[in-house]
Amino acid sequence: MAKQQKLQIIPLGGLGEIGKNMTVIRVDDEIIVIDSGLMFPEEDMLGVDLVIPDITYLLENKNCIKAIVLTHGHEDHIGALPFILKQFSVPVYGTRLTLGILEGRLKENGVDSNNLHRVNQGDIINVGSFTVGFIRVNHSIPDAVGLSIKTPLGMIVHTGDFKLDYTPIDGKMTDFRRFADLGNKGVLVLMADSTNSENDGHTQSERTVGAAFDKAFHGARQRIIVATFSSNVHRIQQVIDTAVRYKRKVAILGRSMVNVVTISLELGYIHAPEGTIIDIDEINNYPMSRIVIITTGSQGEPMSALTRMSQSDHKKVGIVPDDTVIISATPIPGNEKLVAKTVDNLMKLGANVIYGRNEGIHVSGHASREELKLMHNLIRPKFFIPVHGEYHHLVQHAKLAREMGMPKENIFIGENGQVLEFTKDTGTVAGRVTAGMVMVDGLGVGDVGNIVLRDRRQLSQDGILIVVVAMDHATGEVISGPDIVSRGFVYVRESEELMSGARQKVEQALKEATGRKIPEWSLIKTNVRDALGRYLYEKTRRRPMIMPIVMEI
Repeated sequence: MAKQQKLQIIPLGGLGEIGKNMTVIRVDDEIIVIDSGLMFPEEDMLGVDLVIPDITYLLENKNCIKAIVLTHGHEDHIGALPFILKQFSVPVYGTRLTLGILEGRLKENGVDSNNLHRVNQGDIINVGSFTVGFIRVNHSIPDAVGLSIKTPLGMIVHTGDFKLDYTPIDGKMTDFRRFADLGNKGVLVLMADSTNSENDGHTQSERTVGAAFDKAFHGARQRIIVATFSSNVHRIQQVIDTAVRYKRKVAILGRSMVNVVTISLELGYIHAPEGTIIDIDEINNYPMSRIVIITTGSQGEPMSALTRMSQSDHKKVGIVPDDTVIISATPIPGNEKLVAKTVDNLMKLGANVIYGRNEGIHVSGHASREELKLMHNLIRPKFFIPVHGEYHHLVQHAKLAREMGMPKENIFIGENGQVLEFTKDTGTVAGRVTAGMVMVDGLGVGDVGNIVLRDRRQLSQDGILIVVVAMDHATGEVISGPDIVSRGFVYVRESEELMSGARQKVEQALKEATGRKIPEWSLIKTNVRDALGRYLYEKTRRRPMIMPIVMEI
């Protein structure tokens, strides 16, 4: 008797979090992967630059992978590919702007881009036994798509990140007809964006931001600095359009902003009259009242251009009184303090800062509850998996689906690593695979883990003491030392009594540990560490990292 086919949907990232979106679709020995994104580090990930999904499962099954398909060009959907494509070669399908941005990222990381395959919104391609359709949706970046994935078990619809914008900047609305046609033919599983599932009503059109820009530009008498996401191409276009209307020149600042604007101009996604965009080095050739600077730093990132400007630490642009600074974004959860600090610093320098939801200078790129209801009504799936959001977003989206009549047992609030298994009639949680976070620090990928982060936290909180002692290899007799070096614990010149006592404790521990015929070096180090740790905690209530270094002579 032939084995019954089963469809497996395995999220490797993007559930219970904002970022590192990656989902595996598997039937038998064929796999396609939806998106490969990164996440920016949380506050306690000291020194970490980026976080990408753990792809152990993909490496174990790399011969089964037929393709990676991309929904759009945001970092949380494509940012892991420069690291992943170094480990295996597989076709990558995406729309024109998505691949344009990705190609730049791959080039920066020395990764070959020959496996990139361009598709258009509306295209349908065959990948192994899967048929993948790319459906136009509105989002905060052009060329975004949802996906229809026809499998031998039934149809999957993945909305991608989307909203329903009835007046989009480029005039291209979400393809309602395509979604409705899929719903009429029957959809087995819907996977839908949950980011704004707690927000009632509709998400405002991107076009409303243009009116807010016009108001801000009209009131500005000197230079205007606009901070936004580098990938928000429609927002950048509106800044340029408003600048042209007020006869201002536009300069671009920030590496990622320069890269995306350059690519978008080349591909025709941004339009500017000749002479409008100038080099940042030319801004002093014009009166301040004729300059607009578009920059990175809307999230208060420590090394971003706007943050350095707010700290008077930028080489080319310094904030001067009466500058108008527009922060056209809302803080990603966890970045609120960074953004608030940047705003405070800008105001201290005399800038007029326009920020916050009430100013109208930012709208979300994600669907609110009424738009989600419409999508559910168009698709009418048998099973539903809320995706793209923290756990409370997924729960609220699941509640919305139940309110619309979907049986509770047909809704799966998944977790990264869960194997969700479907037949034509049933759905169940069928196990787990390896999933989690891989941290990128400089050129190191995955060499920073929980133990390293724990050590970094301890170093950041209580500092380090290094104890150096030279001992006779044969007898264990102390030849020189102990010398104690402190970093980040106490200022030695003002703590002579404490350090003198610490030295005595080390000497005592050395005597106790070396009262043997043959020295046990590991025991000596342990005794020094324990004795010094107890003493310092008793005197300071701190627990610095203690590193004994014993040189055998």
